[in-house]
Amino acid sequence: MPVIDAWMQHPTPRHANHEMFESLRRWTGMERLEKPLPVEVTVAALEAADVEVGLASAWYGPQGTLVDNDEVAGFVEQAGGRLRGVAGADLARPMAAVRELRRAVEELGFVALRVVPWLWGLAPTDRLYYPLYAACVDLGVPFCTQVGHTGPLRPSETGRPIPYIDQVALDFPELTIVCGHIGYPWTTEMIAVADKHENVFIDTSAYTVRRYPPELVEYLRGRGRRKVLFGSNYPMITPSRALEHLDTLGLDEETRELFLHGNARRVFAL
Repeated sequence: MPVIDAWMQHPTPRHANHEMFESLRRWTGMERLEKPLPVEVTVAALEAADVEVGLASAWYGPQGTLVDNDEVAGFVEQAGGRLRGVAGADLARPMAAVRELRRAVEELGFVALRVVPWLWGLAPTDRLYYPLYAACVDLGVPFCTQVGHTGPLRPSETGRPIPYIDQVALDFPELTIVCGHIGYPWTTEMIAVADKHENVFIDTSAYTVRRYPPELVEYLRGRGRRKVLFGSNYPMITPSRALEHLDTLGLDEETRELFLHGNARRVFAL
């Protein structure tokens, strides 16, 4: 069955080697990049898990770009159809950020925007996000963000689904919001927000199947079957490793298809 990976990145050395990821390197055994990672390595990792499309994101932060939109466009071009681009944006320059998002979608063919709140130290309700939310609605692309605690060495408060995602969804009911990293330890809050708002979704990136919280598994099996998308957080976790124990979830055929690719295909208009 084909797979769409809703949260991944092809890293640059300045992204992979950043000091804030030291905790992730300690947990996962990932080594620093001595030179740029060939796109072929990432494509092979996707192919190993039957990933049809990986949504590769740019990374913009207050310290500068760790992976910029043009670099992502270059990776997509080299990937033979296996990658689609997800834009990043500089929150500190709101109008430039909106223009860059429009360029990424209209000229580069990107399918979403991703902003990681802990990277900025700004919750999703901060006023600097709001021009980008309006632009996402106007362009018809989802806003992707991180929920839950922060694995890297940054504070976790910005990852709370309530009040932040709940308020954004109230302010922008037309905005499609894809919340990566499950929301743990606030997973029950994340499920409540996804239930409440028609256009709020959850992706499972940064967690292997065996680490999904029981409440998320129950949600995925039942009323949340159209609300949960697969994501890996490659290169921290490869898609193959993330999906290694998928059969233990006991998903029926329809739910399995929706989780692995159907929901992402619909949400990202792939």
